[in-house]
Amino acid sequence: MAGNLNKVFLLGNLTRDPELRHTAQGTSVANFSIAVNRTYKGNDGDFKKETSFFNIIVWGKSGENCSKYLTKGRPVLVEGRLQNRSYETQEGQKRTVTEIVADNVQFLGTGRGDAAEEGGSNDAGFSADFSGPMGGDDDAVPF
Repeated sequence: MAGNLNKVFLLGNLTRDPELRHTAQGTSVANFSIAVNRTYKGNDGDFKKETSFFNIIVWGKSGENCSKYLTKGRPVLVEGRLQNRSYETQEGQKRTVTEIVADNVQFLGTGRGDAAEEGGSNDAGFSADFSGPMGGDDDAVPF
């Protein structure tokens, strides 16, 4: 049986604050980008660092939660799918972008400039999608 799979897991830091918008029907949608670092050993034996940037789209209540609790620099785990989208620029040039449509965004750390740095606690303590399988149960880790 042949099947298809479109699933992405990314762990990185927000490069900007989320931007919340609403469709004409009133549905919330948040957009933000994350930076994901990769360290590898080059042919010369030296360690190299490479950073990739990904645009994330989060719909509905999850998008509202991302907009409310996430800020630039905050680490997140994003679970979702790849989506290609085409559009035409004002100059008439056709462009295609690849984005990640998030099913689940797990908030990590406490972010920058929040109440935790002032002695309080502002960690949301939940993911943007409460139905995700990415719980904090260490007993479920297979190693």
